[in-house]
Amino acid sequence: MTAITITSTEILDQVPIGTLKLNGQPKDKVAKAQDDEHDSGHSTEEDDEVVVVDPYNYVGETFGSGPGENYPFAEFLPHNPDRTESDPPLPHFDIQDRGLKAHPNAARLRAFVEARGGKVRDQLVAVGTVIEGDIKLEELGEEEKDDLALLVAQRGVVFFRNQHSLTIEAQRDLGKHFGPLHKHATYATPRRGDLDDVVVVYADHNSRPDLYAFSRAELFHSDVTYEVQPPGTTILRLLTTPEVGNDTLWSSGYTVYSSLSKPMQKYLESLSAIHSGNDQAASRTGITKIPRRQPIETIHPVVRVHPVTGIKSVFVNPGFVTRLVGVPKAESDMILNFLKDQFAQQTDATVRWSWKSGDVAIWDNRIVNHSATFDAYPSLRHGLRVTPHAETPISVEEYESTTGQKAKDWLEERHRSLGIKPLARDDGKTKKRAFRD
Repeated sequence: MTAITITSTEILDQVPIGTLKLNGQPKDKVAKAQDDEHDSGHSTEEDDEVVVVDPYNYVGETFGSGPGENYPFAEFLPHNPDRTESDPPLPHFDIQDRGLKAHPNAARLRAFVEARGGKVRDQLVAVGTVIEGDIKLEELGEEEKDDLALLVAQRGVVFFRNQHSLTIEAQRDLGKHFGPLHKHATYATPRRGDLDDVVVVYADHNSRPDLYAFSRAELFHSDVTYEVQPPGTTILRLLTTPEVGNDTLWSSGYTVYSSLSKPMQKYLESLSAIHSGNDQAASRTGITKIPRRQPIETIHPVVRVHPVTGIKSVFVNPGFVTRLVGVPKAESDMILNFLKDQFAQQTDATVRWSWKSGDVAIWDNRIVNHSATFDAYPSLRHGLRVTPHAETPISVEEYESTTGQKAKDWLEERHRSLGIKPLARDDGKTKKRAFRD
């Protein structure tokens, strides 16, 4: 059978699924884009087969031609340029975290927001903050950007609505304030051709999730952690979103660490893990034979310390971590599976964002893992990510020896700020199961 794709408009004729919602575009343009897509000549023969993909590795321009020639963001559609050879490995970057220059409690950013009638509102106790009001990211000054770096380091992820006026140039400038912009080793860049440091986040009618290829817990990840200096403060802006679905979740590494027993914390602090780019590179060989850079593997500590907050965070993810160093395979698999499930199951420290076109999420890849939901097929989801480098991950031992300061536990710091005494020692008695409605 011939492999084909099904357009979103064909599916929409059958079931009430999410439709296109474009960044500030009139509805007639949306309809025109869908009509163009419907007229693009996809086969619908009964004996044809729908292509399914592993959404973890799908980044667009794999099977189809995209959403139609009149799509208003065509210059930002994913593109994979042909290469005759790979670039050399990345150099070492001297990173000075801008959060270290911030005012305590991000006071200047808060004043900037409040002066415009907005509000800084936390979503959960542990993670997630929304900047409400008519706040334009491109209007932030140097001091407000520094405070934003601190707020993201404290809260994991910060959200801004209605950033329709934020150009890709302004988004890149904001990213450069936080660090040198990462150029992805394998992923597509915008079709425009001069944006090698921008990653296209893309799903369409050609990306039907293959439920046999992944589990939900496996999709939680931190971006490109195989790099020697993985990303820190990262900026994603959505151009086009489904009306419903394709949310993103962020889960805190601070709280995963805090949830563990003291013996487990100490054990994990002693470990390192191998982060590999090999699988990601292999998934792209059908699209581009020569990657921008050859894949690498890097060893990072399982528990890292954020250089601004001094708080310890678990730093592993199933997307790139292959095994623990110096640990037998059975033990390594058990520990990594346990940590994978901790990130996926901690409902009190996982924030969920329902996107609207023009929204921006800024998160710290050092301290949160994230995952999209893949529930809105065949609708179009299209965004642009700017991904600044951060420092080489710092272990607890290295942080304490170089700074002379003791690394912190997020929950202990929260209890201290509230004047709450730590929990008493376990009394060793059987505990009855309790519940609340």
